[in-house]
Amino acid sequence: MTLRPLSPWSHRIAALALLFTAGLAQAQFVWVDPKGVRHYSDQPPPPGTPPARILKAPGLPAFAVQPAAATPAPAAKPALPAPTAAPAPAEPLPAAVPGTVAAKPSAKTPQTLAEKDADFRKRLKEGQEAEQKAQEQARTSAQKAEHCTEVRKAKQMYDSGVRIAEMGPDGQRRFLNDAERAERSARAGAMAVECR
Repeated sequence: MTLRPLSPWSHRIAALALLFTAGLAQAQFVWVDPKGVRHYSDQPPPPGTPPARILKAPGLPAFAVQPAAATPAPAAKPALPAPTAAPAPAEPLPAAVPGTVAAKPSAKTPQTLAEKDADFRKRLKEGQEAEQKAQEQARTSAQKAEHCTEVRKAKQMYDSGVRIAEMGPDGQRRFLNDAERAERSARAGAMAVECR
């Protein structure tokens, strides 16, 4: 059996394959420097290289190799000022003043259905009470406005000089004299002042 000689291209391809695999076999360490450049070497990375930047080392599992983009250069941390003195102890919180509501803790536990129902009924009752109070205030304001209008009319009537007649206790009509008109005008004026 005769062997045919290999072509010159076959020798070149085999040499390149040997060089490539030999280079990879010698690169036992792979790490990324602070500038983001990946290094392959048979020597360990420089001292002080963070473990997160060492992508391959003897004893490091193969799945630990990460692409260079996954480990960007760390941002420079600002230097912290040296501590000067121990901080003063915090002042105690003032005691609760009677009649004030104490601060509730921020974390709330979920309400049960009964608590939600009780809360709803409480808000409903407060809303009804507020509506009744508003209606009562509106009614009082309307009555006061009507009273003040009548007082101003009476004051104008007493001050107009027109003769004013009224029914007496005996059922007879009589006219007010000047003193009675002045006295009633003064009373109407005092009530009108309260309406302002």
